[in-house]
Amino acid sequence: MVSGLERRVGRRAVLLAAGSVLVGCSRQSEVDEVQLRLATGPAGAVYRRIGGALAERISEQVPGATVTTVPSGASTDNIRMLRAGDVHLGLSSLDALITADGSGPEGISAVCRLYESHLHLVVLAGSAIDEFGDLEAKRVSLGARDSGTEFTSLRVLERGRVTAHVRYLSQAESAAALGAGEIDAMFSLTGVPTPAITDLARRHPIRLIPLDEQAAALVAAYPGPYAPAMITATAYVGVPATRTVAVPNVLLARNDLAPDLVYAITDTIFTHTGAIASGGRQDADAVPEAWQINVRTGISTGSIKLHPGAAAWFRDRKR
Repeated sequence: MVSGLERRVGRRAVLLAAGSVLVGCSRQSEVDEVQLRLATGPAGAVYRRIGGALAERISEQVPGATVTTVPSGASTDNIRMLRAGDVHLGLSSLDALITADGSGPEGISAVCRLYESHLHLVVLAGSAIDEFGDLEAKRVSLGARDSGTEFTSLRVLERGRVTAHVRYLSQAESAAALGAGEIDAMFSLTGVPTPAITDLARRHPIRLIPLDEQAAALVAAYPGPYAPAMITATAYVGVPATRTVAVPNVLLARNDLAPDLVYAITDTIFTHTGAIASGGRQDADAVPEAWQINVRTGISTGSIKLHPGAAAWFRDRKR
């Protein structure tokens, strides 16, 4: 449990990459061992891959730190585990984080913004579903329980006043069910391309349903976390460019993590982006979404405050 975490990295001067310039000292300071748990996402999701790559890189680069990944339902499940103290770090979509008063969940802050997810509405090529309204009374997966997909797709259905027969399946389960004809459509809020949909498109011709009107409705109703976007024609085999809505993803940390430790984690993310994008040991495939990680957008976490350690890193970058 996080509440028992008392061992901490010594000073903010500890910066990890070989050859890094140390702030205020000429050598790396000694550190204690610390075990960290990072909540990721379900099978077939980008969260699972990028979380694994982040865990591997932090473990390699932060002195004394070992990070293990924790599979989850994704965004809201990760927020729950962070608040409960079951994990120290976690991934979440920005919209699932912002509370009614515009702040965020108590006890949690942002390390940085990582990349944008796009809301996919996927059907098989021969489906009678041609537009969003055709989902009425259809069998539709809204993603895993407590996922960002569930959170955002429920908002879309509610604002569109569409009533579907919903199921809660992970991305991999949704793709399998759609391919088998067990559901009529699946939502997926994820990076582009996402493994589960890529694999489905290799086995069955698919289509993406445009969500431009739904994007506009979300932007108007919830200013901040949403933006109109396009899933490009190169994303999936045989699928033309499709308008949709995008949501940023952020890496979160519990507020009680030492600022020096979060400073070091932040430094690792922005100085080892290429290694993160190449994928972790648990998944040989690349993580192209990680190429979106950059300092300019990394600080843009909306109304969710940065962890003091992350804020210090961004301040130092401006000097």
